[in-house]
Amino acid sequence: MLSLLPSILLLAAAAQEPQPVYPEGADISRALTKAETQWLKTHDLVRPAAATPPAEGPVFCVPEYAPMDGILIAWEGTNGQKTILAQMAAAVTTMADAKVYCVVDSASEISAATNSIQGQGADMNLVEFPITKTDTIWIRDYGPRYIYQNGVRAIVDHDYNRPRNNDNAFPDFFSRYRHRAYYNHDLTHGGGNFHLDALGGGYLTRLITNENNGMGEAYIHGVFDAYQNLDCTFFAPFPSSVDSTQHLDMWMIVVDDDKVIISEWPTQGSSTQAQICDAAAATMAAKGFQVFRMPAKSTSGWNGVHYTYTNAVMCNDIVMVPQFSNSAISQYNSTALQVWQAACPSKTIVPINSDALVTSAGVMHCVMMHVPAASDGDNPTAYLVGPNDGSFAAGAPIEVSWISDDDLGVASVNLDYSIDGGATWQSIATGLPLAGSFTWVSPMAATTQGQIRVTAYDANALSQFDINDTDLEFGASGGNTAQLIPYGSGKAGSNGMPALTASALPILGTQIQFEINQVRGNSPLYLIFGSAPANDPFDGANVLVDYSTYYSLHSNAIGQATMPGNVPANGAYAGMSFFWQVWVPNDPAAAGAGWACTAGLETVLGY
Repeated sequence: MLSLLPSILLLAAAAQEPQPVYPEGADISRALTKAETQWLKTHDLVRPAAATPPAEGPVFCVPEYAPMDGILIAWEGTNGQKTILAQMAAAVTTMADAKVYCVVDSASEISAATNSIQGQGADMNLVEFPITKTDTIWIRDYGPRYIYQNGVRAIVDHDYNRPRNNDNAFPDFFSRYRHRAYYNHDLTHGGGNFHLDALGGGYLTRLITNENNGMGEAYIHGVFDAYQNLDCTFFAPFPSSVDSTQHLDMWMIVVDDDKVIISEWPTQGSSTQAQICDAAAATMAAKGFQVFRMPAKSTSGWNGVHYTYTNAVMCNDIVMVPQFSNSAISQYNSTALQVWQAACPSKTIVPINSDALVTSAGVMHCVMMHVPAASDGDNPTAYLVGPNDGSFAAGAPIEVSWISDDDLGVASVNLDYSIDGGATWQSIATGLPLAGSFTWVSPMAATTQGQIRVTAYDANALSQFDINDTDLEFGASGGNTAQLIPYGSGKAGSNGMPALTASALPILGTQIQFEINQVRGNSPLYLIFGSAPANDPFDGANVLVDYSTYYSLHSNAIGQATMPGNVPANGAYAGMSFFWQVWVPNDPAAAGAGWACTAGLETVLGY
């Protein structure tokens, strides 16, 4: 029993270990804090949500040098850090023709954020304040990663590699705030350990393999391929003594399809980090990139700092580049601006002092996330998520789902269907929201050329549509085939054996006609109907229907009669049987009491 005591005490200590807290205005490191490190010894990271399947359809992951709608920032951190956020917001809204989504914990924070941002000269018409709780300023690491799903903006999420639960939950919130499709994979990750180009290349350090122990690099590569359509290259991470985050964005940035900036270490050329950067530069050059080298330095000591100029922010026509006051690095400030201008000659370079950030293991790229522009300019985009193939029984429910997008906002969405390959269209529903699902009942008409169309409209009456990838089959039998089944036998009369049949199979949603022949001319007759058969003897024949209803008809001069009927359209009737028989009274040629009759007819409703 005594041997168990240390274990019990350890468990008790773990249970009492306080959850890390993130006070408002505090300087929280981008790296794991001591409290977080201690917490993670006895606790697991909290997942934001269950992993979802990846997006269906064409997927394009948006690079940072693509056209942007705006940037995301979280109004957290020290006053000095918030001043940098405000300066970034001013540059983005006045020079980059873009918005700023400034996330605040509560409505009461909006006033202070507004005063600070406006004080730096921002255009407040382009600043929006989503309200939700966040823990830290480092939104690059926990924020939403955007893709275009068939041209429609959607969000990919990951498990944030910090026990910061409010931060971890943010992408799910923002997907709902912006009405975007949301996809979440199962990798633990920090978003700053990532860059990409527009040609399908992704780039990370092997921090991600270390954090996802047991999954393997091939599996991780497959996740990025499945969720973001990227072929990823993995680099060695810096030693944590040099960069405590080990994130790629601290020493490399892709600035165009064929251009990349990578740190170099003019005073630390033999260091491990210099060797890693040189190897990465060679790898990127071999891929066809023009490689620009950017000075960097890591100071030593217990409070050593990784000074980097690659951790910059591109947004449309501007690049915001960090500048530093520390004499150990400030001599390279002007060089950094020159390298950036050479790499991006058409952009305006905006220097911003970043002293208040860099000592907390990140710079400007770490405190913002890109929100890409709508993919088709002024025109809306629409995507029919499903169904994109399949067979559907007539009257069966079909779940139609869609997403759509527009630079100004989608005003409404319409759904239509076609049974002739798109030659003509009929409405399913109108005035629907920009994303959602709608349960529709499959049409009764049988076709293998079925199509469903989603059309998005904006406030300027511009529109765009999408249809299913392959033709759909409507009216599929689903095992319930419409049938006409004669049964039993009749009793002859003046014109021989009376006959009962129908003009067509009883397909749901159609009209058929009962046809009666070979009965006595100009005679009354009775069509009996029921939901079950019978075999009751009567006047030398058998009543073959357990009937509850009959119809009074009259034959013409040659002994014929008809009765039209509508087959119900409700798919619930598929496979149900109904039973029919005709009786003719007072036929002098019929034996017994003078009743002649047809055999029975079973109608099986179906497709």
